[in-house]
Amino acid sequence: MLATMQKQVDAGEYAFDRYVSIDRWASYHHQLALIFAQAPCSVLEVGIGDGIVGDQLRHAGIAYTSVDFAADVHPDIVAPITEIPVPDASQDVVCAFEVLEHLPFEAFDTALGELARISKKTALISLPHFGPSVRIEIKVPLVSRIRLAIKMPWPRKHVFNGQHYWEIGKRGFSQSRVRRALEKHFIIEKEFVPFENQYHHFFALTKKIS
Repeated sequence: MLATMQKQVDAGEYAFDRYVSIDRWASYHHQLALIFAQAPCSVLEVGIGDGIVGDQLRHAGIAYTSVDFAADVHPDIVAPITEIPVPDASQDVVCAFEVLEHLPFEAFDTALGELARISKKTALISLPHFGPSVRIEIKVPLVSRIRLAIKMPWPRKHVFNGQHYWEIGKRGFSQSRVRRALEKHFIIEKEFVPFENQYHHFFALTKKIS
C-alpha cells in the first residue's frame, strides 16, 4: 500500500479563496487552541495544508516541523504519515488535522502508531464526520449566547472521491470503531465537534505508556 501512495491535492488547491471557508477558518481556531493549551516547546504537524497553523506556531516562538507526502507544498520533511523519519518521543505535540482519512482505514492503526511513537505525550487530530446537523444559536441583549447542535446519524456507504477513503459516520466507520482504534495507542482526553464546523471531529489524545 505504501508503495502506491500518491499525492491527492495539488498545492494550488490551498489558495485562500478556494480552500478557506468560514467553517474551515473556525477549525483553525480550535486547532490552535488545542495546541496552545499544551504550552508546547515543539510541535510536529502532519499535513501542512495552507500553512496557517504553522505560521501561527512559528510566530509564537514554538519549534515547528511540518511533514507532508506532497513535496509541492514545501514541508520540512517529505514523507508519508506511516513512515516519518523523526526520532521517538521527540515532539511535545504531534498533530494531524483532516489527514488520516486520506489513508485507507487499514493503514489507520499504523499511522496512529507513528504519531504515538514520535509524541512525548500528546497527539491532536481531527477527522471528517459525515452527516447532517441541526444548529440553533440565540443571542439577545443582556443574555448569554445559547448554542445547540445535534448531529443526525446518516450511515451512507462511503465512495472514494479521490481524497477521502473513509469518514466517521459513514457505514462501517462508526464513532465507536474509530474510538477503539484510537484507544489502542492513546487515552482519549477530550473529543468534540465544533458548533461552527459540524464536519470536523476533534480528539485530544495522551499516548499510552507500554
